[in-house]
Amino acid sequence: MSGAEATLAPRKKTVSAIGDRVFHGVTATSALIVLALIGGIAATLVVGAWPALVKFGPSFVTSMAWNPVTDQYGAAVAIFGTLASSALAMAIAVPVSFGIALFVTELAPVWLRQPISTAVELLAAIPSIIYGMWGLFVFAPFLSTYVQPWLSSALGDWPVVGYLFSGPPIGIGIFTAGLVLAIMIIPFVTAVMRDTFEVVPGVLKESSYALGATTWEVARSVILPYTKTGVIGGIMLGLGRALGETMAVTFVIGNAHSIPDGLFYPGNSIAATLANEFTEATGEIYTSALIALGLVLFVITLIVLILARLLLLRLSAQEGQ
Repeated sequence: MSGAEATLAPRKKTVSAIGDRVFHGVTATSALIVLALIGGIAATLVVGAWPALVKFGPSFVTSMAWNPVTDQYGAAVAIFGTLASSALAMAIAVPVSFGIALFVTELAPVWLRQPISTAVELLAAIPSIIYGMWGLFVFAPFLSTYVQPWLSSALGDWPVVGYLFSGPPIGIGIFTAGLVLAIMIIPFVTAVMRDTFEVVPGVLKESSYALGATTWEVARSVILPYTKTGVIGGIMLGLGRALGETMAVTFVIGNAHSIPDGLFYPGNSIAATLANEFTEATGEIYTSALIALGLVLFVITLIVLILARLLLLRLSAQEGQ
């Protein structure tokens, strides 16, 4: 090694070390910014909700009252509507998304896969207010005229199920909100499942087919076990989107501050209540109660994400055994 090369070598190492430190600092700062934003949002919600939390205490979560005239507020109705509409949406969206993803990756002809994938991506790009307007002016009248009367007559005498599908066929309510939410989250869940299914090694599937397995048997015994972590992640992504959806739900849920007696009755959700009333809120307690609703939604979403993370960690640990 010449003298010049010997002199340049330490300089290169110094420059490289400085570059590593800068890169580490930038990435660490980015991560800390995210944590700071989450902490700032949580702190802002707690401070804004504090007057309502002090006045109503734990009963704010369990009370069904919502009366701006008497300054009596409770989150139970909005929590119920949020969870009910999201649960209905997930019950519809998960199997449909699984079917679409499986068809695109395993059954569809090559020439048809790209058009279907593009259509799914276009559905994801439609603004939520468009879904809400379509749900109110097109979907709700269709449901009230054809679907809800048929469901009431066909399932009305069934125990439990008949109770769920009871109510006036007015087209708006928990049922319609759940269906619209399902249509909205199907593209997201489908996209994650499709990308996850595509990483399954072909040799595993081909070996199963060679042994005489059907497509469903391959999906159940090979694809799902191999991709269960990604599938659950996609499902939780859709659930998070459903819990926080605002405009589409506001249009079709009915905005009634009462626990519905069935899926066809109008209800309310946390996001819809905030969208409808925040700009009209007067007085400290009214505004604080709405912010407290936002805090409840934040906590619900956080709990869902934590449970999803714990489930994924457990599945990853099982796969590593």
